Amino acid sequence: MKVTLNHFLDNPILIIMAKWPAFGRGKSRLSKDIGKKFALNIQKHMLFHTVSVSKFLEHRGHLEICLATTGIGFTSSKRWCKELGLKNFCLQGQGTLGERMKRQVLISKKNTLNNKKDYLFIGTDLPDLCHLDLYDAISKIKKNDVIFGPSEDGGYWLIGLSNRVASKQIIFPFIDIKWSKKDVLKKTLDNLSIQKLKIDFLRCKVDIDTVRDLDKRS
Repeated sequence: MKVTLNHFLDNPILIIMAKWPAFGRGKSRLSKDIGKKFALNIQKHMLFHTVSVSKFLEHRGHLEICLATTGIGFTSSKRWCKELGLKNFCLQGQGTLGERMKRQVLISKKNTLNNKKDYLFIGTDLPDLCHLDLYDAISKIKKNDVIFGPSEDGGYWLIGLSNRVASKQIIFPFIDIKWSKKDVLKKTLDNLSIQKLKIDFLRCKVDIDTVRDLDKRS
């Protein structure tokens, strides 16, 4: 395939929503089950795995990565990003998921040559994330307004927003959402239902939040 400049400019931006892996400051539910040390090790493993899979696609010109950090400041985030072999980062900041997502989009549009990009948001709780998952997301966001990667706990492991949607108000679908509940995806879809949007889904996966989630993968 002939790769042109436009090909790279049209790449979606993959925003990895990542919390600094610090002892006792993450994976609280998992920590209660297996202890803080083991929970931290699992958190680090999943983070490195997510970054590794994402970088594989970035190196092949299929997407751009931005690490959206929380739990540390600007200087530490810059050092962390460099250690992970990533070029771009941004602080998540305060607020709801929708507010933090909107902040990432606004900053990205300010810093990129092409402000008509699609956006993929992903967490770091997926030890079985593979390249095909992201290839599928890239393909589907080009044909839809919004895409979701459903998780077995009723939430989602990926959110995709086309440029048309990302350029508008993206907080609304995520308001009044009670996180860690079994109806997170359903509630989000209900909020989106009043808009005429084309929505598609990726395959369902297991987010690792508790020891039961680990059992589901064994």
